[in-house]
Amino acid sequence: MSARHTPAHTDVCDVRDVLDLMADKWSLYVVSNLSDGPRRFNELKRAVHGVSQRMLTLTLRRLERDGILTRTVHEVMPPHVTYQLTPLGTGLLSAATPLITWSTGHVAEIAAARAGHDRSQGLDAQTTSA
Repeated sequence: MSARHTPAHTDVCDVRDVLDLMADKWSLYVVSNLSDGPRRFNELKRAVHGVSQRMLTLTLRRLERDGILTRTVHEVMPPHVTYQLTPLGTGLLSAATPLITWSTGHVAEIAAARAGHDRSQGLDAQTTSA
């Protein structure tokens, strides 16, 4: 990268913050589950396997704060809330889709590589699964 294209220190910190959000364990999973339109909290909870209610809440708040999604309260009986991608979130989804596709297509291969590595190191699955 030339000196002309080197971001200022504060820009680098900002970029790292954004990358940290996207590298979060749940963020891209939530974003990808909003690809078909608005969803309610419990729909997301069922779709995002393994996420706790608290972690889903924190993830949704963080994504809302960063402008990735909107939270809409529907004043009906009973009241409910939906989450939907913003244009910024849709752009993120477009950028992340190849990574998500690659990850999905290589889960078994990576699991096999991990198991082979762990065997070669004399580790068992229980030691390394955390």
